[in-house]
Amino acid sequence: MPASGPMPAAGPLPASGPMPAAAPTPQPAPEPAPTPTSHATQTTHATQTTHATPAAHATPATHIASAPYAPQTAHPTPPPSTAAVPSTPVHTPTPVRRSGPTPVSVPLMPPELDALRSKPRHGESVAQRAGRAVRRAIASSPAAETASVTQTAYAIQQPVTTGRQISVSSIRGGAGKSTVAALLALTYAHYRADPVLAIEADPALGTLPHRLGAREVRWSGTDLAQIVDPSMLITDLTGYLIPFPGGGWLLPGSQGAIGTRLDIDTYRVVMTSLRRYFATTVVDCETLPAEVARTALVTTQARVLVSPATPEGVAATRSVLDWVGGLHPGLLPTTVVVLSHVSPDSGLELRKATEHLGIGGATVLPLPYDRHLAAGGAIRTELLGERTLQAAARIAAEAMNRAVSRGPGRQGTGRTAPETGGAPR
Repeated sequence: MPASGPMPAAGPLPASGPMPAAAPTPQPAPEPAPTPTSHATQTTHATQTTHATPAAHATPATHIASAPYAPQTAHPTPPPSTAAVPSTPVHTPTPVRRSGPTPVSVPLMPPELDALRSKPRHGESVAQRAGRAVRRAIASSPAAETASVTQTAYAIQQPVTTGRQISVSSIRGGAGKSTVAALLALTYAHYRADPVLAIEADPALGTLPHRLGAREVRWSGTDLAQIVDPSMLITDLTGYLIPFPGGGWLLPGSQGAIGTRLDIDTYRVVMTSLRRYFATTVVDCETLPAEVARTALVTTQARVLVSPATPEGVAATRSVLDWVGGLHPGLLPTTVVVLSHVSPDSGLELRKATEHLGIGGATVLPLPYDRHLAAGGAIRTELLGERTLQAAARIAAEAMNRAVSRGPGRQGTGRTAPETGGAPR
């Protein structure tokens, strides 16, 4: 027994190098001290982090498992569960309230009819373009042209506090209503940085999808009215729309079926639901006096009435303007009348027609004949004539001015807009 005293000083223990550091057993205090406090703090922090940021759930668990005192804890941290971690939301258009079947894509033009379409031509002939270039080189004013383009661009790009909706209608089919609506949508999409929407509210006879270059149609306004929800983001809605050149979006009225109608309730649901997503909306309405067209006249902030550039068209349009003025005195000052020339020589005295249609406050603007527009099909702005581009920009600027101001003070009475230039190329 007396030999047990000198044991620490004798024997081979001092010869082994690392052993003296592990031998002193009388100092176990550092081990239990940090374990409860550190583990509790880390566990609480992991729980709070998990509830605050679900995507970072695995980070605290990995940190606790690699801690030096983690194996000594009485409550080991469970492995991260991937089922409880919500993935990053991906906004895909999933109809949640639709009772019918999901529509399938339908081509606008049968493939066998594509061969009927000839090669697109430029809106102006070579002689017209050469003559304009000579006149510009001899008697042009760069300062005046720059000021005109700037004025037009400012009017089109002016900021809006709420969505502006512009309806386009006509007194009869074939007047160029869908063509003017497409030109407005393309112009706004070219100039404006905020979202632009074109809605086809003429599902039976409208050609707006053709004019904006759509190849096929799937979702229509009637389909979207059944599934639109206030909680949707704009990324949800664009999944149901068709993009067109310039960055705009198109909502077709139908898949081209004969007899398709758009009722008032569906129209109101679509217009009120989409207004907060798009700063500018162009609506291609039915011909007057259809029910949807009458509703669009009084619910949109500005309206464009397309008339054939013929004496008969002017007479019929004057009758419609008198009827519109009887609905509300503030409608005519926010109306733009477009005299659409569907032939090179319409035989119409433009100045007299402008004075006749401008009575009451409407602004009258011409849309010249353009070979590219007359051929039908998708509108390619690089093929439009210079006069057509300038006219489209003027119409868009005047319509936006009226949609923003909504009063007769800035518009005047019975006048044409000043010559302006610039349009999308």
